[in-house]
Formats: sequence, structure tokens, C-alpha cells
Amino acid sequence: MISTLSKINASAATLTKNRTEGSVVPSSGMCVTCVDGCMGMCEIGKSAYRGHEVIYPQPFGVITTAGEKTYPIDHSHFTILGGVTGAEGIAADSDLAVFPAVNLEVTFGHDGGLKFRRPWIIPGIGSTNIAKNNWEGLAIGSALAGTGLTIGENVAGMDPEAVIQDGRVVDTVDLKHRVTLYQRYQRDGYGAIVVQANIEDTRLGVQEYAIKELGVQCVELKWGQGAKNIGGEVKIRSLNQAQWLHERGYLVVPDPTHPDVIRDFQRGAFQEFERHSRVGMVTEESFGRRVEQLRQAGAKYIFLKTGAYRPADLARALVFASRYKLDLLTIDSAGGGTGMSPWRMMNEWGIPPVYLHSLAYQYAQRLADAGQYLPALAVAGGFTFEDQIFKGLALGAPWVKLVGMARAPIAAAMVGKTIGRSIDENMIPVYVERFGHSKDDIFVTAGALRRELGDAEFERLPAGALGLYTYYERLDQGLRQLMAGSRKFALKHISRNDLAALTREAADVSGIPYVAEVDQDEVEKLLASCVP
Repeated sequence: MISTLSKINASAATLTKNRTEGSVVPSSGMCVTCVDGCMGMCEIGKSAYRGHEVIYPQPFGVITTAGEKTYPIDHSHFTILGGVTGAEGIAADSDLAVFPAVNLEVTFGHDGGLKFRRPWIIPGIGSTNIAKNNWEGLAIGSALAGTGLTIGENVAGMDPEAVIQDGRVVDTVDLKHRVTLYQRYQRDGYGAIVVQANIEDTRLGVQEYAIKELGVQCVELKWGQGAKNIGGEVKIRSLNQAQWLHERGYLVVPDPTHPDVIRDFQRGAFQEFERHSRVGMVTEESFGRRVEQLRQAGAKYIFLKTGAYRPADLARALVFASRYKLDLLTIDSAGGGTGMSPWRMMNEWGIPPVYLHSLAYQYAQRLADAGQYLPALAVAGGFTFEDQIFKGLALGAPWVKLVGMARAPIAAAMVGKTIGRSIDENMIPVYVERFGHSKDDIFVTAGALRRELGDAEFERLPAGALGLYTYYERLDQGLRQLMAGSRKFALKHISRNDLAALTREAADVSGIPYVAEVDQDEVEKLLASCVP
């Protein structure tokens, strides 16, 4: 069975392929006939001459990548149920219960003070090139849409212009730009910009700086993500940059200060260093102490993001989030990531979304039944469209308030940016040109945004922001339509009863009823009313 789930030894993600593509050994992924004289197109062959470089997706830093393993159960193994009677959240009146009337706003936080126009958030976009090169689109698009955006780990530490005194950040360029750009376009208090921290960020005092100097209200502690169970990494092509990152306390391999390594790099034996973050060592004592430090520093809302770890660590995250009264717990799951994680790790490590999020529901329900405080929950791991968003919210209802997405929003922002560049260069592809020759023609949301913002402000919008905002507009309408069909006109009314499992295994894992067994009591009453 394993061979039908995993793809081994050749992938577009690592720029590798099998010589005998139609005839591959299922268990190893090797060509059935491995020929002496082959130049090594597969992952084994490429590893024979590039070694550790082949661990990561390629080309590193300009792509987003997600695991391609097929899990036994995913969100497609559930179907959304609809009905013909009643309406929740609005009067049961056909003239009133129309899909544009669905309310997608969500409020959360210990005081209910955080409000989003739409139930999703970008969980953490950090120091990677793919994030930095698309930040304008991500920040402005998210702010205009009234949704959340998290600045991920290592942004300040990777900033060559950051000022660090006595081991603490006192000024930045990149982090300041990221925060203030979002704040400038935030409207009517909707959405939130969140500053995340790992071990290195905490040592540098990044969150304290963001709270005091940049007016950030939301900070997030990070235990990990769904793509990997080690610290974050980036590739460094400059010896000088590798050396000052080493001086700032990062793990840089190979050691950029060693004379032999310097000599090998300068002669071209390798072209890039790797900068890694350290793995966390969570204890309740240190966790509670850090939460108190952040509150004393002025943090209004404190989040925790955890990854696809074993069930005991999921329970630990929920218990700590409950005990220390956090405002949001994001639970990422296997297969996620924006493309910088070790490729085999992205495919073979961690608990997949449906499994992990079903356990999260069970644990949260147990805490709630015991009268314990529960923060809002967000779930993440491969979400892209409105049907998956509905299923993610319903599977974890009523505790799950948000869905986390990173790769899909990045893709939307990148496409918008590329279209903008093609307009400027008068080289619009035919399949886009059929919609027009300007941003106003091509982006379907442009007219409404221009009227809302005014001509001058609209003209300043980067095309990447239009791409993200327009993608979100599609998700918005699609989710409203699904909810209206299920007769749910506000997010708080979505429930597990809105789903049915299409397989027995999906039902067993999730606790969602098998489709042929849904509504059995009501069915029996209806039939009995007609059958003597």
C-alpha cells in the first residue's frame, strides 16, 4: 500500500526524473533497469554529484512546493450536505436567504477584539526570497481584504540593515517595512498583522521591538509547521552574508569561517551555504514565562502555531493554549510548506490534515466538556478553495474559526505580479489578453476597488495585491454559495452536521457519520408518518 501513496526518487520538485518513466520499481522508485553509463537523471543519480543540495526543492527560493504524497484520507473524502428547509442566521424567507446575505465575518480573541472579514489567515511568511519578493502583494491584498497575515520567523535576523545592540534588535528595515505596509492599507480595524518568533527571534527580542516600536498587537510563538520538524532554512549565495549570519548566532553549514570552506567556496566547489534555525525545546515553565514576558511587553493578543507533531504534542499545545489563555492556536499539518523544506521530509513526516484536525477536535471537545478555556483554533495544510475551507471549518466546529493558507495566496500574488509586469512590458499572453490590456480590464475586482479607494490610491496598488485580493473575492463568493446551500448564513452556524463521510475509514477517523447513515432518526420518523 505504501508504494501507492508515495512518489520516490523522481519529482519535478527536485528537478529529477526516471530514465524508464513507464517502468519504475514501486518500493524504491528506481528504474527497473539501472544502466551503467546513465548520467543520473533520477534523485539517486543527482545526489551522486550534488549530495545534500538535492534534499531541497529546486530551484530554491523562487518556487513554492507542497508534498505530493497521496494520503489515505483527505478532505475530498467528505461531502458537504445541503437541504431544502429552514435557514440559520437569517429568516427562512426566499427573498432574504440569498447567498450574498451570508455573513463571513469572524471575531475572536480573549476580548472578542480581533475581527476578520473572511475566515482565513496567512499563517507565516518569513525570511525566504519567495516571501520577500511578493510581500507587497501579500500585505496590501490581505489588508484590503480584511484578513490576517503573519510575518514569519527570521525576518529581522536576516536583515543586513537591522541594528542589533547587545544582542537585541533596536531597529530594522525589512520588518518595519512589512508591518507598516500592512498597517497603511488596513481598513476599519479588520484583519491583523502578526509577528512570529522562533528561538533566534526570541533571543534577538524581535517581538518586544515590534510591540514597542511598530505598534504590533498580535504576536505568535512558533513550535513548528506542517512541512518539517526542524528549524527553518534558506540558501545563502554570499560568503559575506553567510559569515555575518554565523556571527548573529544562526547555524550556517558548512562553517563559513573555516579557511578550507572559504577556499572551496571561492574556487566554486559549491555555490551556496545553508542557514538553519534551531529546534525548540518546549517546557511548560519556559512557555508560561515567555507568555508572561510578552504580556508585560504590551502584547494584546498572543498566538501559538504548532506543526504536524505526534498526538501528545498536539494535546500539549491545546493544554498550554488553554492554561495560559492564548487567543489563537494554529494547527498546521503534514504536506504543507512554501517550498524551502527538505523534500522527503515534506512527504514522509508528520500527521496529515484530516487525521490531525480530527484529533484536535476530540481534544478540544474534551477540554470544553471539562469547562476549560479554549482559544480560537485555526487549521492549516494544503487548503486552496472554498469547499476545503468549508470542510476545514465544519470538521473542527465550533472551535475552528479560521483556515490557514500560504501557498495558494502566494501563487495568486505571484500571478498578479506577473500579469502586471506583462502589462507594463506590453507582452500580455493571449489567454490573458482576451480579457483586455489594462489592470482595470483584466482584474475583475478593479472597478469596485477603484471606486472605493479613488483613482490615485488605486493606481498605486501593485498588481500582486490585485491578484491576491481578486483570488480572495472568488473564495468569498464561493464560500457564501456553499453556506447558503447548507442553509448556514453566518459562520457560527457551520457544524460537523454539515458533512458526511464518503468512506467508512473517513468516518472512523473523523467521527463524521458515513453518508448512508446520515439523518437516520429523522428519516425513520418521516417514513413512519406515511407507512402504517
